[in-house]
Amino acid sequence: MNSFAKALKDAGVLASSHIIKSLDGTTGPMRDAMLYATTGGKGLRAFLVIESARLHGITPAIATPAAAGIEALHAYSLVHDDLPCMDDDDLRRGQPTVHRKWDEATAVLAGDALQTLAFEMTAQTECPDAARLHLVTTLAQAAGVRGMVGGQALDIAAETAKTPLTLDEITTLQAGKTGALIEWSATAGPIMAQADTSALGQYARDLGLAFQIADDILDVEGDAETVGKAVGKDADAGKATFVSLLGLDDAKARAHDLMTSACDVLSVYGNDAETLRQAAKFVVTRKS
Repeated sequence: MNSFAKALKDAGVLASSHIIKSLDGTTGPMRDAMLYATTGGKGLRAFLVIESARLHGITPAIATPAAAGIEALHAYSLVHDDLPCMDDDDLRRGQPTVHRKWDEATAVLAGDALQTLAFEMTAQTECPDAARLHLVTTLAQAAGVRGMVGGQALDIAAETAKTPLTLDEITTLQAGKTGALIEWSATAGPIMAQADTSALGQYARDLGLAFQIADDILDVEGDAETVGKAVGKDADAGKATFVSLLGLDDAKARAHDLMTSACDVLSVYGNDAETLRQAAKFVVTRKS
């Protein structure tokens, strides 16, 4: 196991354990659905929080509440994204989606509860008060209309209008829908340390866009069993993607260029950022 794979696994375990601990004292289907929704993911966002913190002298123990927070927030977004009123998916992470395993009301409420839990856990991060406030405020911005929710709204509007988006429009959409939470994760460390976020911010913007292009490639080349969710839906719906606009080969080249750019910007951290470089390479070569 290389250093990235170990760090990714460790971050996922830390985040999952903290979520379970935060739900101590709760019982019933809501708790079960919340834990179900946060199980089986890659843990990439938690990894970025913990690794960016490590680069700034902050231990995993201190960074874990924020790492758990972003994983809970990401899980909420997936639960709601899978609902019939959104993407209407039956499969997520190789398992039935929450609304299929339980029902739509449980899925909505589990997502709501995960969102509020995310802010509760993030607010418990042990760092200076100003840094903690910055963490919570920027997480709200990344998750809301300026970020993920705004990007999802643009995506839905484009599908409703039946007008394929341009490359620039898709890039803007995905910077919110996918990129905003990735950028928050990668800059959480310097925010905790009250340090400069510019290098990790640029790294994350390149990484987030590469991640989405890789997703579009997997929708064409992947299989549902390996990817863990339905594939081919974008093409069936006539939806504009990076692959449909650039072509498969050029989309792969663009993802590779973004990976290279993301790695290059980490030069300010020297060899200490090698695990983050491995993460960038993983994003464009992953099979799920």
